[in-house]
Amino acid sequence: MQKGEAPEKGFRPHFPHFATNAIHVGQEPEQWSSQAVVPPISLSTTFKQKAPGQHSGFEYSRSGNPTRNCLEKVVAALDGAKYCLAFASGLAATLNITHLLKSGDHIICMDDVYGGTNRYFRCVATELGLKISFVDCSKLKLLEAAITPETKLVWIETPTNPILKVTDIAGCAQVVHKYDNIILVVDNTFMSAYFQRPLDLGADICMYSATKYMNGHSDVVMGLVSTNSEDLHKRLSFLQNSLGAVPSPFDCYLCLRGLKTLQIRMKQHFSNGLAVAKFLEANPRVEKVIYPGLLSHPQYELIQRQCTGCPGMVTFYIKGELAHAEAFLKKLKIFTLAESLGGYESLAEIPAIMTHASVPKQDRKVLGISDTLIRLSVGLEDIEDLLEDLDQALKAACP
Repeated sequence: MQKGEAPEKGFRPHFPHFATNAIHVGQEPEQWSSQAVVPPISLSTTFKQKAPGQHSGFEYSRSGNPTRNCLEKVVAALDGAKYCLAFASGLAATLNITHLLKSGDHIICMDDVYGGTNRYFRCVATELGLKISFVDCSKLKLLEAAITPETKLVWIETPTNPILKVTDIAGCAQVVHKYDNIILVVDNTFMSAYFQRPLDLGADICMYSATKYMNGHSDVVMGLVSTNSEDLHKRLSFLQNSLGAVPSPFDCYLCLRGLKTLQIRMKQHFSNGLAVAKFLEANPRVEKVIYPGLLSHPQYELIQRQCTGCPGMVTFYIKGELAHAEAFLKKLKIFTLAESLGGYESLAEIPAIMTHASVPKQDRKVLGISDTLIRLSVGLEDIEDLLEDLDQALKAACP
């Protein structure tokens, strides 16, 4: 990247009115008698009715809450969607989507996914009679070959966690929608609504662990699900109320606050992430760097065509073995050794023994999740400090 050149160069244009929508949609002061500019936190679990069975839009907070309603409206706007529903966690969102299916139905899941998604499909959904196939959906021929008459759901992450493989969402939609009644879900957690709109590319459902970039402050656990389908929204709304895995009004307030700075946060995550990736790629103590914003990424052209930029997720292989990876993480001073991602602070971890430890060892080996694979969530600190921290830790781990 040349001096003064924006890291977004070559990517899709940014979605119009994004910051304005994040700050205003669903949060009009006129809806409150107080004319509050910031939506109030409505903690009430129940709401007075005008007459038996005649409520004013809210009756019981599991079924609907004013603060949650504001959040769902603004996320729908940011996703370019008609509808959005909020859930208690990303996995709660995954659970509710899976409840659209019945015993005997078949799910195709991207082979490289968040460890919790892998564990849920492999250890829980299968116990309910669902059939699961893990497939590299970045290869559209493999996706098409995996579809059976029982296939009802295709679940992809792009970029994937933690290998950062990129999947052609429009290509997947073209394959999946040749068949009747197959739902295409895209886990958009890594990209956020700012960098990628799966619904525009043909996905039926866009979901997030809002715990990560969408909230962005490491203080909320939440899931979000957006769709343009009235039928899917109606069915998911029923499940949201029936299963009851809803977020608290206070968490909804915090996520609303986080979304107001999503645009400026993601721009800085991209800038810092790209700088870290370039630094690591030139470092002799590093075996390989994976970052979709690098020219060396095998799907660099696809990521530019599909997205408006890249997040702060950088994966790399340190030279040596597990002991070197552990030594590197222990020596870090600004990067915090911790799971999760997408917050303002920089985090580092070893997926093989942390976030993806529940993935069977043989599967990890096939995917490339080795003991020397390190996942960074590059935060918003001064880039000079981040590079200096990585440099000193690498030198200490690999003299």
